[in-house]
Amino acid sequence: MISNRELFQRNLAHTTNLPLGLEIERAKGNYLYGPDGKKYLDLISGISVSNIGHLHPNVVAAIHAQLEKHMHLQVYGEYVVAPQVQLATKLLELLPKKFESVYLTNSGAEAIEGAMKLAKRATGRHEIISFKNAYHGSTHGALSIMGGEEFKQAFRPLLPAVRQLDFNEIEQLQHITKKTAAVFVEPVQGEAGYNPATPEFLTALRKRCTAVGALLVFDEIQTGIGRTGHWFAMQKYGVTPDVVALAKGLGGGMPIGAFCSPKSLMDTLKENPMLGHITTFGGHPVSCAAALATLQTIADENLMHGITEKEMLFRKLLKHPKIKAVTGTGLMLAAHVDSFETVERTMHRCLQQGVITDWFLFNQTALRISPPLPISEEEIEMACGVICDSLS
Repeated sequence: MISNRELFQRNLAHTTNLPLGLEIERAKGNYLYGPDGKKYLDLISGISVSNIGHLHPNVVAAIHAQLEKHMHLQVYGEYVVAPQVQLATKLLELLPKKFESVYLTNSGAEAIEGAMKLAKRATGRHEIISFKNAYHGSTHGALSIMGGEEFKQAFRPLLPAVRQLDFNEIEQLQHITKKTAAVFVEPVQGEAGYNPATPEFLTALRKRCTAVGALLVFDEIQTGIGRTGHWFAMQKYGVTPDVVALAKGLGGGMPIGAFCSPKSLMDTLKENPMLGHITTFGGHPVSCAAALATLQTIADENLMHGITEKEMLFRKLLKHPKIKAVTGTGLMLAAHVDSFETVERTMHRCLQQGVITDWFLFNQTALRISPPLPISEEEIEMACGVICDSLS
């Protein structure tokens, strides 16, 4: 019989020539389990997806309950689908009052695509500004505003009228003008080695966008749903954008995304042309049920409580001659070392000892640490011990 590993190599499209190839049979809580029963502490949450841990019983129950009612019924926005309505209502309860409308998508990249179209339609402008080392997705439009040239060069020409500025450089905000439809920014750059915006930068960015009439769009695909110790990083910074894009941790392991805005903005997608933005599977009822259960679980189990203390514990224990700095905020942290060779070697050594870490697209000299929010102090101590041991 041909093994799954052989079929993986033969039949599945790969994203690199060197896939990790770790075979996982099941997952539960903060751990993944191989076919041989070996367990791995998941320090990356499937890249900030499994915020409440894997296979949470509340999410599983919500999925089962919805499966007994219905799955796909019609393209998004035509029928009154209870899980969609309930999820949108819950999100608006958690977001600042400025937000009044939610458009549900399948993924974070699709949320970014929708937000780009919304910005152009609502403002009548065409220029989009983003920042170097930003990651907004891999679809054609999202790729156009992504901050890594090496990932873009093979696919040009991309969208015109896109300009990139240096992140956290306030003086460059003067390039945002009355020609700018929107500025897209991650409050914490997810693929740059968890590089947080300074409060002064986001405050100045908000002020500049307001002054010239450009929309400010927060990409909270990684920072949202509790990862920074707040529901959304905008609350941590005290800066409210015009549009926010969400995904990853929202679905509790199921695929879903969303972009949210004031109703006056969102309504511009309804006409001239009608169906200005449309999706077949966006807001799938099963994913919406899972997302609603995820939000309720974070609240009921108080999973954001203690995240600052967990961050401080990671920072305290990640002490090693090869660790130059630890950046990030909450439970999205990066341990910076001297080279990609050190990162790669450490990842494999950690894996041998049952701890999963990862690297970053735009910072290949840092180890990614974004575990499920319920990670315990004992698990943090174990993980940091394994990382430091693997660096030695």
